[in-house]
Amino acid sequence: MSAPLAERLRPSSLNELAGQQHLTGKGSILRTAIEHGKVPSMILWGPPGTGKTTIANIIANTLKVPFYTLSAISSGVKEVREVIDMAKKQVGVILFIDEIHRFNKGQQDALLAAVEKGTITLIGATTENPSFEVNSALLSRCQVYVLRSLDENDLIALLKHAIKEDKILHKKNIELKETAALINISGGDARKLLNLLELVTETLGENAIITDDKVMEIAQQRIAIYDKKGEQHYDIISAFIKSIRGSDPNAAVYWLARMIEGGEDVKFIARRMVILASEDIGNANPNALLLANATFDAVNKIGYPESRIILSQCATYLAASAKSNAAYMAIGEALAAVSKHGDLPVPLAIRNAPTRLMKNMDYGKNYEYSHNYENNFSRQEYLPEELSGTTFYDPGKNAREEELRKHLKSLWKDKYGY
Repeated sequence: MSAPLAERLRPSSLNELAGQQHLTGKGSILRTAIEHGKVPSMILWGPPGTGKTTIANIIANTLKVPFYTLSAISSGVKEVREVIDMAKKQVGVILFIDEIHRFNKGQQDALLAAVEKGTITLIGATTENPSFEVNSALLSRCQVYVLRSLDENDLIALLKHAIKEDKILHKKNIELKETAALINISGGDARKLLNLLELVTETLGENAIITDDKVMEIAQQRIAIYDKKGEQHYDIISAFIKSIRGSDPNAAVYWLARMIEGGEDVKFIARRMVILASEDIGNANPNALLLANATFDAVNKIGYPESRIILSQCATYLAASAKSNAAYMAIGEALAAVSKHGDLPVPLAIRNAPTRLMKNMDYGKNYEYSHNYENNFSRQEYLPEELSGTTFYDPGKNAREEELRKHLKSLWKDKYGY
């Protein structure tokens, strides 16, 4: 039986890898490290099907070193220690751990000494933010490389390459008439794209004319409703978040149920709600962030199946809450200003002056301590001169933020656009 198309076409060199030019293109940091044979322990963080496993294999093949693979789903401390024991008898061992975010603290701790001593070079793959999911001690010993979803040009090139170069597909008479459905369903996931292409060509037979309508028809018949390993992971969480943002608790709890049925990680769901509580609700209802954060803590303690109740409470509350993205927009505007204007000097009056020299240079001179003034407020300049009067935070149109707007306007009069 032939291997799946995605496996048959797995690249064996960086030149064959689709996308990720920021990491693997000529002169890039990872490519340079590989070419010099000095690869650090690393965490490869990115969506499914972007090349994490492939990059690990390419590194091992290029360096010609012993290569061991573990899956965090099926392996534990025992398997980790067995690999480390073997590595002590070899040179330059690479240990690749897929879904390393699923390792608990004890399992991750088992890797620490071996990574620190150089007994193994660790390559971990994760779809989750390693800042949350990887122990800080282990993370500090690894470089983190971020992989990006493949863009439309990458995906179309991959489709054409598969049809032309694959040992099975190139024997068929395949006409790639339309690509939109293949690309949209794959969502930037190369593995999913190739598996779907193979499914479509097998269904259509030897003379396959691939159109969007045919792809959609075949996909709807054969693709699973929810794949807890990641195939529709991002589609479902997107629907969930957008339902909450759109103030529809009914849709939100439906998509939550889909994730629960699919065995989605409770921490992933709860963490997304923490982000949403600030991004989409913010100061319109500050309690939303408190509840979302409490939910994150609670589901970590409880786990399935009882955590479904806590998740449902939070999701329906967030969906029913007043909405505001004012805080989210404010930091976006501020970051744009930083990018545009660079490192503008801090006004002297609000600089820190811990030494006599700094005081002699007028650091902190004429600073007015707000609590010494009426209403705990002194009208002074806190922004760099070039940005004076710039309004980054524009309170949303809701009851709570209208109160904030009124208060700010009473303080700043006509300085800002309140």
